[in-house]
Amino acid sequence: GPTEGLGKIIQRFPQKDWEDTPFPQGIELFCQPGGWQLSKERKQPTFFVVVLTDIDSERHYCSCLTFYEAEINLQVRTLQYGTKEIEGEEESGLIPPAEVFAPKSLVLVSRLDYPEIFRACLGLIYTVYVDSLNVSLETLIANLCSCLVPASGGSQ
Repeated sequence: GPTEGLGKIIQRFPQKDWEDTPFPQGIELFCQPGGWQLSKERKQPTFFVVVLTDIDSERHYCSCLTFYEAEINLQVRTLQYGTKEIEGEEESGLIPPAEVFAPKSLVLVSRLDYPEIFRACLGLIYTVYVDSLNVSLETLIANLCSCLVPASGGSQ
């Protein structure tokens, strides 16, 4: 429908592939299994995990946290006539802020299967982003990537 679109990657960390971990192509298709649809109301954030298998049968666990953000610069298009005219003046076609919400996803890709840890990491990133805290997302993600996770069944 007119409220459905295609996803695109806005930012990724690291910006270039690591030698042993290529960036999963088409990941934006897996972030929104129901499609990228606009909403008239802000929905609660959702979390889920998708397991992708590459050509070498390696599993990649993609933890996704999706939230809805107010779209400010969205243009309304009429089906037949383009922009509307009101008493000789052209209407800009802009929707007032916070009347339409667009989905945005944070995705953490790993070869490890630790969904609760990844949920907590994405929740932390989400909080920093939404609350506009004075922390650089790049620094936060670099700190998260440098954490060592103990092996399963190992010492605490």
